[in-house]
Amino acid sequence: MAQNDLVITPVSGKTDLKAFIDLPWRLYANDPNWVPPLKGEVKELLTPGKNPFFGHAEAQYFLARRGGKVVGRISAHIDRLALQQPVEQGMGPGTGNFGLFEAEDAETAKALIATAEQWLRGKGMTRVLGPISLSIWEEPGLLIAGHDHPPTVMMGHNSPAYQAMIEGAGYAPVKQLKTYELDITKNFPPLIQRIVQSGEKNGRIRIRKVDKSKFDQEAAIILSILNDAWGNNWGFVPITDEEVAHTGKKLKPIVFEDLIMIAELDGEPVAFMMTLPDLNEAVAPLNGSLFPFGWIKLLSWLRKPKARTMRVPLMGVVQRLQSSRMASQLAFMMIETIRRAAIANYGSTRGEIGWVLDDNQGMNAIADAIDSKVNKVYQIYEKGL
Repeated sequence: MAQNDLVITPVSGKTDLKAFIDLPWRLYANDPNWVPPLKGEVKELLTPGKNPFFGHAEAQYFLARRGGKVVGRISAHIDRLALQQPVEQGMGPGTGNFGLFEAEDAETAKALIATAEQWLRGKGMTRVLGPISLSIWEEPGLLIAGHDHPPTVMMGHNSPAYQAMIEGAGYAPVKQLKTYELDITKNFPPLIQRIVQSGEKNGRIRIRKVDKSKFDQEAAIILSILNDAWGNNWGFVPITDEEVAHTGKKLKPIVFEDLIMIAELDGEPVAFMMTLPDLNEAVAPLNGSLFPFGWIKLLSWLRKPKARTMRVPLMGVVQRLQSSRMASQLAFMMIETIRRAAIANYGSTRGEIGWVLDDNQGMNAIADAIDSKVNKVYQIYEKGL
């Protein structure tokens, strides 16, 4: 074997896993818009027994080396809950995924993707959707527009070169996910203000903050609305109770009562909106480590966060209301309530909504109505095996 031959091997042992996690630090060393994740969080994501995703999924990670140097990585994984979804909703029987993709060059990319495909084919898969890292609820899609500014909390960032690499491997676009940004210091257009004011006078409607002292009960309400509201969306995979508990524990430090709203109609919870201060603003300077002093800085920020950006990762209205005017009214009321709190209590000036499916007419219309603009686009690809 020549010294510079490319070699792809499965990740095996702690040394390989560390190399898998560490690679982006070298590839993005000169990218000012890459936000280094906390390495401990990445390790937890990848580890069965620590990430409840593996309660219904299996994965294999691969490393590419050239001359002994790590030059790429990829995951191949199968989500058994995704296999049970209707084919017309994007997932379905025979559909596997690749993700966590990084490559130094096109040759490496081609070999990594082929290796992931071979693993999936060996597991009986007939189709690939990717990149999805690892769950559809985590970091789905390849960033194809918006590389000129950093991602917000729980959003991905990748080299613009990857689009040509993936498409060059025979993948075709199947779905786009968009994020919207807006200046939240500006009042919404007069029509939206009137809709909000009308709702505030409606005795049937109540917009309330979550009660963090009843965290488990509130999480169950939100999960119930989410699974109903998103149940027919492209790519939907149900969230398990274990995943809710795990995510809730991780997010609890950045869950603030005045940033998460539940809308009730005639006393029944029918919609919710979750907003998170952009943790990436605090995490970026830590370079992936809480030690020796990073944890002190992060704890200090979490006690009283001041965040330029607020991100809305999740929002939903129960399906029975989705075609009604009430759905958009509830959405505007929750957005306006949280907008006021973000400015007054966190010094925020910018909001980001997403991701939003490109064919989600309701959410795209709401985003347009409050004068927000698309700032990032993520692409999911497919290929038959």
